[in-house]
Amino acid sequence: MKKALTLFTVLIFAASLFVACGQQGEEMEKSESKTTSKTTFVTIGTGGITGVYYPTGGAIAKIVNKKKDKYGIRCTVESTGGSVFNVNAVLAGDLQFGVVQSDRQFQAINGLAEWKDKGPQKDLRAVFSIHPESVTLLASVDSGIKTINDLKDKRVNIGNPGSGQRQNAIDALSAVGIDYEKDIKAESVKAAEAPGLLQDGRLDAFFYTVGHPSGAFKEATAGATKTRFVEITGIDALLSKYPYYAKSKIPVKMYPAAINDKDVDTFGVKATFVTSAKVSDDVVYAITKEVFDNFDSFKKLHPAYSVLTKEGMLEGLSATIHPGAMKYYKEAGLK
Repeated sequence: MKKALTLFTVLIFAASLFVACGQQGEEMEKSESKTTSKTTFVTIGTGGITGVYYPTGGAIAKIVNKKKDKYGIRCTVESTGGSVFNVNAVLAGDLQFGVVQSDRQFQAINGLAEWKDKGPQKDLRAVFSIHPESVTLLASVDSGIKTINDLKDKRVNIGNPGSGQRQNAIDALSAVGIDYEKDIKAESVKAAEAPGLLQDGRLDAFFYTVGHPSGAFKEATAGATKTRFVEITGIDALLSKYPYYAKSKIPVKMYPAAINDKDVDTFGVKATFVTSAKVSDDVVYAITKEVFDNFDSFKKLHPAYSVLTKEGMLEGLSATIHPGAMKYYKEAGLK
């Protein structure tokens, strides 16, 4: 009888231990699952590594990742072909956010330019705008190019397909009566490649729409080949036709090796931060909140942001503002 009682006690203890272990295992499994599920990975599409888009994406990611434990969001940055690529990748779900020129945002939401056959991209959503970008034309001194009209018959890079700068270059040329397919020897390389080609004598000039200072132009002006920033003027009709364009200036003091002795007149757009209607409100809210709540720190992350104001970051947006961003703007009294 004693043996039976002892055996019974052992069995009860073993069963209890088994149940406890099972419960603990379930709790651990739930805990692991919870930890995994609460981390949302988002990727920001930018542009070439020598432009301002790439460090812009990095600046946003840096701010958000500091609060990854609070929001469960992990941001990464991807160098891409630029604005058109970013719009299409965001809408396809390959990227969650993208830095896009304001003109490309306008064209996508209205079904123009590259989106003419696809129609209006109704799922595109605006988050905020960032720095101003100037349509910048740099030429070698030896090429003899002093005005945009001197580009005829010259070797000129207008930008790779899928970049915002390409259409800007075509618009600038068309505004002064130059057909890029017939009147110039147009090249279509990425912005990062153009400075080296200019310095090597394989290009006479190149366009690049970018915030200043730009690593590409620092590289392009610092070599043995002397360079000149070329004014883009005589474009009043272009500015009247397209509401996303505005006059701007290139601050040449940022490029002391160029031969210019005063700021150069041109025109430009704004860089904007976009997403898709399918990206959750919570994620967009968190990213918007962290950028605006850390506004002073954000402005210090790149010289191109020095002119930013919170109110200005809500300008130049053609697409509907994402509900997650709008929630923050209303809380902050910006809308």
